[in-house]
Amino acid sequence: MPVARVFIACAVVLVTACGSNLPPAAPGAPPAATAKVVDAARLVAANQDVNNWLSYGRTYDEQRFSPLQQINAGNVSQLKLAWHYDLPTDPRAHEATPLVIDGTLYVTGSWSVVFAFNAATGALLWSYDPKVPGKTAVNACCDVVNRGVAAWNGKIYVGTLDGRLIGLDARTGQVVWTVATTDPGMRYTITGAPRVIKGKVLIGNGGAELGARGYVTAYDAETGRQVWRFYTVPGDPSKPFENPILKTAAQTWKGQWWKLGGGGTVWDSMAYDPKLDLLYIGVGNGAPWNRAIRSPGGGDNLFLSSIVALRPDSGEYVWHFQETPGESWDFTATQSLILAGLTLDGRPRQVIMQAPKNGFFYVVDRTNGQFISAKPFAAVNWASGVDPVSGRPLENPQSRYGETGKPWVSTPGPGGAHNWQPMAFSPTTGLVYIPVSDLSFPYFPDKHFATHPLTWQTGADFDAGSLPQDDKIKAAAIAASLGHLVAWDPVAQREVWRVAQNHPWNGGVLATAGDLVFEGTAMGDFNAYRAATGQSLWSVPVHTGILAAPMTYAVDGEQYVAILLGWGGAVGLAAGEIALASHTSEGNTPRLLVFKLNGADHVPEATPTSARILQPPPDLAAAGVVAKGKQYFSHSCGVCHGDSATSGGVLPDLRYSASLADPQIWNNIVREGALEGHGMVSFAPEYSSGQTDAIRAYVIHRANQDAAKQRQKAAQ
Repeated sequence: MPVARVFIACAVVLVTACGSNLPPAAPGAPPAATAKVVDAARLVAANQDVNNWLSYGRTYDEQRFSPLQQINAGNVSQLKLAWHYDLPTDPRAHEATPLVIDGTLYVTGSWSVVFAFNAATGALLWSYDPKVPGKTAVNACCDVVNRGVAAWNGKIYVGTLDGRLIGLDARTGQVVWTVATTDPGMRYTITGAPRVIKGKVLIGNGGAELGARGYVTAYDAETGRQVWRFYTVPGDPSKPFENPILKTAAQTWKGQWWKLGGGGTVWDSMAYDPKLDLLYIGVGNGAPWNRAIRSPGGGDNLFLSSIVALRPDSGEYVWHFQETPGESWDFTATQSLILAGLTLDGRPRQVIMQAPKNGFFYVVDRTNGQFISAKPFAAVNWASGVDPVSGRPLENPQSRYGETGKPWVSTPGPGGAHNWQPMAFSPTTGLVYIPVSDLSFPYFPDKHFATHPLTWQTGADFDAGSLPQDDKIKAAAIAASLGHLVAWDPVAQREVWRVAQNHPWNGGVLATAGDLVFEGTAMGDFNAYRAATGQSLWSVPVHTGILAAPMTYAVDGEQYVAILLGWGGAVGLAAGEIALASHTSEGNTPRLLVFKLNGADHVPEATPTSARILQPPPDLAAAGVVAKGKQYFSHSCGVCHGDSATSGGVLPDLRYSASLADPQIWNNIVREGALEGHGMVSFAPEYSSGQTDAIRAYVIHRANQDAAKQRQKAAQ
């Protein structure tokens, strides 16, 4: 895999029309409210701007805490729907946190589509569709999602799945400028929300499973001109390093890592301290995951799975703290970064807090990167703890499946003890609220690793042959999977309370001064708890799973709480049958819900669905063909369509596909690209016709297995 190269297409392209193919604004919809300028001073003072939600985490410290308290623990039971809007986008995962700026609400849906609403009435003001090519979906590890927009000086910024950064006129949705932030020849994507600091728009990207080399880039917010770029892992050492610190980082790598990309993508978390003038970024996993392949001979592999501090004006490196040295498990450090002031050992400390995938809650001095403390906030077996001085994990040697060559059932797994779903911090209670997943996952070393154009490059074998004990290992991992909302004391490093949930893949969190914590669940409930104790105070069924984090704002003296519906994103490998197959909420309607006290709207009822009966064609293929099909499916199809051909309802469940009965239809889809516009690309470059026939044979086999179970259950 050639190293990722700097790519700036045509520098900046100015255009004048948004080209949306979405419904126009509602007749008579009021124009966007006249907004005050969102500038550096306003963003720095966002905590005092209580009515608005100006950036992804509300404030630069990303605490996701609102001082609003009109809605509080005493009256939250009166919370009713004020308005709702069904997004005309695919019924897939929706992960965005809306912004509200002076009466206008901005939110994104799947495929990077942007919407602007009157925040009080729900009237659509404008929509913008960047027309992301459907084939881009094959590059998205975790569905065609987008987590939100950024705002600055009358403009709204969105990163698109196909790697563009676009500045829109906040009042009209017209495009002001657009720039390509990634090389179209590489398999990068953008799913995260941009941030704006001192007139520069910051954006990273994803793609570590697909041979990417990570970086974060700053663009001039007015023109789209690139200002700086910081690479998170070193490139080819025979060429000049883009930054002096990368020469030091290269000493922690071995072999020819640059040929495989290296990873380290900055696909989600950022925070900023205006007083220290430091930008903090969370860095992702290695590419491939398996260090024995990526960096044979070991090494910490900086700056994978690290928090890195940079100067926002220049991208200059200041310090780093690595949470998972030489990571091999997809243990990213891209989860929420929260800045706060804590009193530790009798003295005030300015800290950065993170609950990353690896299961340990970290408190680090944000002035210099000094390790302060870390304790497990979830079930952990890959390490026995963290060294109290260095902060290095005390690894279980057996967890290094690449080096041992033996399977390892890790807790947590690649889905993480905590993933991208934002946590929140309340300065009122002093607690951090974390959506926790106790997810286990079996890693099998890939003994025949090779790069392929359309598959993940992990170095871990998700099929692992077809030995009986492999299925037992998977079953044990599924049985160990749970989810809960945890209130965590970052000073004492201990759990204060938890709310158990019957699913491990739930939504992000909001905390407010009204002694409230809001969170949605995968099973389709939107809940409010007492922040101090975890007491359940309010719940409403919304009939669609929730991953996004809620937010709150006020217009004309009235407080609102907003949440975006749309479940998925875990995909087959990240949560597998563990999450997807257990998802049972009634539907997956992409919908924006906005609540207020004594609202007059009603959550739409779920559309009744009849039980689906499996009626597959006969299972006639030879066992060897089915075994090969299982191997190909696991490598290339399970990422989207579910482990063991069992979908969670977000993308099509191939066991029910009519194409199973017609080889020509199957061929048109899998080899000819008939559904490329919907994200299903042709796999002809990856597999021969005989191999794609084997995949079909495996799906038919799985469908017949489960049809037999359906018949047996019906007979009982």
